[in-house]
Amino acid sequence: MRKLLRVNMDEEKVRFEEMPEGYRALGGRGLTSQIVADEVPPTSNPLGPNNELIFAPGIVTGTSAPTSGRISVGGKSPLTGGIKEANAGTSFAQKLARLGIGAIVVEGTKGEDSYKCLKITDKSVDLLDAEVWSGIGLYEAFEDIESEFGEDLGVCGVGIAAELSGFNSGIAFNDMEGKPSRYAGRGGLGAVMATRGLKYVLVDDEGAGGVEIEDEETFSQGKKKLADALTDHDVTKPGGALNTYGTSVLVNMINESGALPQENFSRGSDEESAKVSGEKKADVIEERDGERPHRCSPGCLIGCSEVWKNEDGEEVGVLEYESVWSLGPNSGIYDLDTIGELNWQCNDLGMDTIEAGNTIAVAMDGGVKEFGDEEGALELMDEIRKGTSLGRILVNGTKFTGEAFGVTRIPTVKGQAMPAYDPRGIKGIGTTYATTPMGADHTAGYAIAPEIMGVGGEADPLSPEKAEMSRNLQYSTAVIDTTGHCLFTAFAVLDIPEGLEGMVEEVNGVLGTDLTVDDIPDIGKGVIETERRFNSEAGFTKEDDRLPEFMREEELPPHNDVFDVPDEELDKVFGSLGME
Repeated sequence: MRKLLRVNMDEEKVRFEEMPEGYRALGGRGLTSQIVADEVPPTSNPLGPNNELIFAPGIVTGTSAPTSGRISVGGKSPLTGGIKEANAGTSFAQKLARLGIGAIVVEGTKGEDSYKCLKITDKSVDLLDAEVWSGIGLYEAFEDIESEFGEDLGVCGVGIAAELSGFNSGIAFNDMEGKPSRYAGRGGLGAVMATRGLKYVLVDDEGAGGVEIEDEETFSQGKKKLADALTDHDVTKPGGALNTYGTSVLVNMINESGALPQENFSRGSDEESAKVSGEKKADVIEERDGERPHRCSPGCLIGCSEVWKNEDGEEVGVLEYESVWSLGPNSGIYDLDTIGELNWQCNDLGMDTIEAGNTIAVAMDGGVKEFGDEEGALELMDEIRKGTSLGRILVNGTKFTGEAFGVTRIPTVKGQAMPAYDPRGIKGIGTTYATTPMGADHTAGYAIAPEIMGVGGEADPLSPEKAEMSRNLQYSTAVIDTTGHCLFTAFAVLDIPEGLEGMVEEVNGVLGTDLTVDDIPDIGKGVIETERRFNSEAGFTKEDDRLPEFMREEELPPHNDVFDVPDEELDKVFGSLGME
């Protein structure tokens, strides 16, 4: 039976609790959002004493289910002011699940004493002093922690950005090489962790009993179906698009569609973007003896990650599509090595790359630096590291920075910066940005699949009628986030029905339930209803389910289109679901 580990930072005490009956069929996002809704007052200050931080591996995480090494981190977001779930792929999640821990709930706030490190093993749970690893970069900290406690650990931590209480501070998890490159990055949850007084969490699963599986036969049957689908689909199979070029395979695709934002969303394409494409990056990785394909966690069949090395042969980590775009074309930068260094700085400081890149772009738009100023962009990272007045503005994200410098083109929804798809050129993803409870988030309902890639059907990206598609994708995504599978499994299960059956059978095998594919919409609806009700009680209304004014007014070259999805269409996505 999975346990709940409650960590009280006021008293510096830990205790295990039985998993409440109502939580036993939940995991990942479904569990983090439910605990937040049950325990966190919606109107509380996200950095104050009444917020909580929840870590929850997915239902099948820690088993041999393919591509299932995901963890959800939840709380009330300082960036959006609403409920937040941020998601990462990491062996940390698998280790936590194999220890029989369904969730860690961190409550209380930091006292006068130093930051703490939570160390979890099969035999004990301890709060250790972490001051020696505070005020330094995460690459150095993770290396020191590994030297002291051993290599085979799951490690998570927050960096200098979180120590500054920055609204753009994420939670880093170690990758397969032990570096802090796997991020639950969005929404400022790093600041929530730091203000609880918790700096690091270490997980050692040696001697762990593993995840209990109620029905091994059903689980094995489902696992095979999903694995077959993943290794057969053109996007996810070995030698397929993601395996060969990683997520940056999208750079050329989205640029050619006219929806790759350039220079703070002022146009949708640029010939220079080919210099930072997945195809170009794959060539450089091969030349520099990097690694591709690569996996974010054991058991991944897709292998869309990589080890990117700089010109000196030093490992930088992975340059994901969102990071390449936000730190590159969105700021007028088209050099992979500069982007790699900016990405490293984000990882080291503990910041979400999407928010950081957008922040740099609005700062450039506000005259702090010029678009394309590579050295200037790196200087902005130094301002954050030094904690200067400018750095304290930048660390609070895109909206804060844009308003500070009088920028009118601020690409945020509910305070969170938009990812790498301009909604004026791909209107389904814009509908998701507007209506998800999470703020602008492509992973909440990946409309790029049907609108650009032809996965799960085909949809005209410029058509404004996107309510039903966005709703269905958001429901199904909430379920995937709850199971612990990677979002990219959606490519296979949307097109191959047996793969979706397999995912459901895996869950049935672990839980001993009898769910069917037909139950997926209701399960997803339940998760989102919980999230929307929390946001409603926090003061959100349907007017928060809107894109910024400039996207309705400014035409986006080369299509010269605006975001013309009517408010009525946006309101049709969920109607009054979860809104009191």
